[in-house]
Amino acid sequence: MRVDVLIQGYPGRAVCHGALGWSTIALLRGAGRTALIDVGAFGVRAPLLKQLRAHGVEPDQVTDVVLTHAHFDHAVNFTLFPRATVWIGQDELQWAAAQPPGFDPLPELYVRELAQSPRVRRIQAGDAVLPGLQALAAPGHTPGHLLFYLDGQAGDVLFTGDAAKNRAELLGMDVADTLDRAASRASLQAIWDLWRRRPGTLLVPGHDLSMQLDARGQPEYVGERHAGIHAWFGESLETATPIDLCCGPQAGLISRHIQPETPK
Repeated sequence: MRVDVLIQGYPGRAVCHGALGWSTIALLRGAGRTALIDVGAFGVRAPLLKQLRAHGVEPDQVTDVVLTHAHFDHAVNFTLFPRATVWIGQDELQWAAAQPPGFDPLPELYVRELAQSPRVRRIQAGDAVLPGLQALAAPGHTPGHLLFYLDGQAGDVLFTGDAAKNRAELLGMDVADTLDRAASRASLQAIWDLWRRRPGTLLVPGHDLSMQLDARGQPEYVGERHAGIHAWFGESLETATPIDLCCGPQAGLISRHIQPETPK
C-alpha cells in the first residue's frame, strides 16, 4: 500500500470559535483498493478534492473510507464517496447512535445515516479492514475509537486518529479532550508500544504532522507544516492580512501555558 497524507492535521484549538476541526486525511492505494483514513470536516471539502485530483483520484474511484471514530471533523465527508464501503467500529457506531442531540462533536444526522446505510461495515478490534491494515482498540477519546496499523513492505504505518492527536500528547502522555482519561492514557501507552515495535514506523496522528522516532527514540516530524489564515480587516477585498499559523520564529507566535479542559 502506498500512503499519502492529503490533508495535514493541525495541533491547535480556536480561542473564540469552537473546534478548528483540522484533522488529518490519508490516502492508501494498492491491492486494487483506493482508501481514505478519515475524511475531515465540511471546511476541508475543496482542498480535499484538489488533493485527490492532484494524486490522480476522482471521488467515485475511492473504494473504501476507514473511520477512526464518529466525530464531525473525521467522519462527515463519507457522503462524498458514493461507491466506497465505509468501515467504522461496531462499538463506536453503537455508542454514537445512542447519544441524544447535544453540544458535542457528534454530527447527529450523519451518525444516523452511518447507522442505516447499507454501505457501512461495522468492525471489531483485531479485524483486517484492507490488505495489511488491521483495526486495534484505542478507547478514551470516544468509547469505540479505533486506530489502524498498516503492515507494509516499505515500512509500517500507524494511524492513531484522536487517540494521539499530536506530538504534545504523545510526549506528555496525557490528552486535551477525552471521555475517559485513564483509558486515553492506556491507549497512548499502547500506541508507543506499537510505534517502537519496528524501527522506521511512521505515525500519522489525528491533528498534527506525521512523525517517526529518531535515533534517541523521540518523535521527529516528517515534512513541513503549512497552515495560515487570510483575514479581511480593511475596507476592501484587495487588502488581506496573512496570519501564519506555522510554528517557528517566522510566525511571530506567543507561547503561553493553557490549562487543559476538565474532562466530561
